[in-house]
Amino acid sequence: MTLAHRYLAGVAIVAAGGAGVVLALPPADRLETGWGVLAGLMVQAPLGWWALRSLGTERFMLVWGLGMLLRFAVVAVAGLAVLPGLGLRPGPTLLAMVGILVALLLVEGTTAVREHSREDER
Repeated sequence: MTLAHRYLAGVAIVAAGGAGVVLALPPADRLETGWGVLAGLMVQAPLGWWALRSLGTERFMLVWGLGMLLRFAVVAVAGLAVLPGLGLRPGPTLLAMVGILVALLLVEGTTAVREHSREDER
């Protein structure tokens, strides 16, 4: 399985889990939570792929650092400006967004470890 396939499979599993959580919630909480899941996926999936593609290069730390700054900035802007401006409750949205970001960071890390381990050489 290639790096891209591993990462895509992980993203799909996290997206399905997020959709399952949204559907399991009471209808009053689904909108805000759904927006958080979607925003987390839209932010983290490309940033994670960017970081994975830069593994082993001299620009990895720059890519990783910029990615982390972008993640923090998106959460801050969403919580302080976007969500209040749209009249959405920030609690469920930010909880879902950060949950997806963390889950996809775990996918990114496990994909990177698997890609650069010597397990296939045994």
